[in-house]
Amino acid sequence: MTSREILLNTMQRKSNPGNIVPYTIGFDCPALEEKVNKYYGVNWREKTRQFIHSPFNISTTREIHIGNDRVRDVFGSVWRTDKLPWHLETPVLPEPSFNSYVFPSIYDFVGTFEKSDMKKYARAEIKSNPGLFRIINMGWGIFEQTWRICGFENTMCNIAAEPDFYAELVHRITDLYVQMVEYCADVEADAFLFGDDWGSQTGVIIGPENWRKFIKPAWKRVYDKVHEQGKYVISHSCGSVYDIIPDAIEIGLDMLESVQPEAYGMDPFKLKAEFGDKLGFWGTLGSQSVIPFWKPSEIKEHIKKLKAELGRNGGYILAPAKPFQPETPLENAIAVIDALTEV
Repeated sequence: MTSREILLNTMQRKSNPGNIVPYTIGFDCPALEEKVNKYYGVNWREKTRQFIHSPFNISTTREIHIGNDRVRDVFGSVWRTDKLPWHLETPVLPEPSFNSYVFPSIYDFVGTFEKSDMKKYARAEIKSNPGLFRIINMGWGIFEQTWRICGFENTMCNIAAEPDFYAELVHRITDLYVQMVEYCADVEADAFLFGDDWGSQTGVIIGPENWRKFIKPAWKRVYDKVHEQGKYVISHSCGSVYDIIPDAIEIGLDMLESVQPEAYGMDPFKLKAEFGDKLGFWGTLGSQSVIPFWKPSEIKEHIKKLKAELGRNGGYILAPAKPFQPETPLENAIAVIDALTEV
């Protein structure tokens, strides 16, 4: 079977022949990646099987450099870039008012794509990688975009004290996301991947009720548009989203990505037992626990268990919850790669 056929089975929560469990691997540390390549004597990708390809990316965070290690994003907020993670220095709407603010249009995001014919590029990429599962990557999400516009603390205050303003802000952002999805209707991809960190380590950042009030109906509009195109919905969220998983399923989420097992309620084995007949999971290998701190032999046994239990009846892509971090011991990174690539 091709990688794409395996992933399509996985998304439909069907078992693959030979109980193949697809996987992905990523690095957030070039130095560690170089050590891994040196260990294998080849680029680590040559040892792994590729399952997923992203031929088309729409950036919701396009920026222009304005000097002094500063950039201005497409919404107008100013960010410092001299230290990581980047710091939101001046939100464009620090007060709960739109006043004379002109909201970006879809053309502010896709205008450059039209000029460079990115759709033509995407189709060429798809044609040259026919055996891979095709994902359109949409980057930052609706909730995240609200605090990128207003500032994080201001956003928390707006939700509590200025709900009408916040609801209108979410609505306008959602309009843009719906238009972006519609723009991609003729791109022959299999799925959309959205990113929107809803969870902290202990629960939903704005609380389940506020999430249901403001964010849930917004994403339902977007997910519906994706499904109208016959594509799957994959959403990334860090942290604990256990309390709203039934809601995410209700509005059409097909697969949850990241699944940090250290966060409240996010034990992958329990999630599979409770929701595995309705929702797929991508990730689950602990980047705060298993990967940096366990012994290589323990890591391999854990991955074997993940494959056997979460891979049952499909609906599972095995991956580190986060790309390999700088503190990852080389021997542990090797143990993960070896265990993932064992058939």
